[in-house]
Amino acid sequence: MTPTSNSPADKASDAVKSVGDKVSETASQIKDRVSEFGRTAVDKIDQGRTAAASGLDSTASALHQSGDKMTGLAHSTADKLTSSAEYLRNHDFQGMMSDVEHMVKKNPGPSLMIAGVLGFLVGRSLRRAD
Repeated sequence: MTPTSNSPADKASDAVKSVGDKVSETASQIKDRVSEFGRTAVDKIDQGRTAAASGLDSTASALHQSGDKMTGLAHSTADKLTSSAEYLRNHDFQGMMSDVEHMVKKNPGPSLMIAGVLGFLVGRSLRRAD
């Protein structure tokens, strides 16, 4: 017969180990959920990117077709929309974020001004939603 130790110290050690295992398991599950959420968000952004590019192409085509009635401004706008659509098709979310970071580093003043205006507009729209 082997003696089994049921001392309070052994019980406390087992309880600590059990709690540690549960915390570790919960942390792992949370990490997996956050990773999945991030992947889902990037996938949705990439799907929206393709739809946005198609919409820009459609608008550009419509402007080019009605360009005879309008000035050269319509053609210029249509060309910019076409190049925007091309950019959206050729760059994934991470590539676009890298380009934004580069542009912000290159032009910090205008970037701060744009961020301020966007922050104001978002704050105003959230205040109206309440």
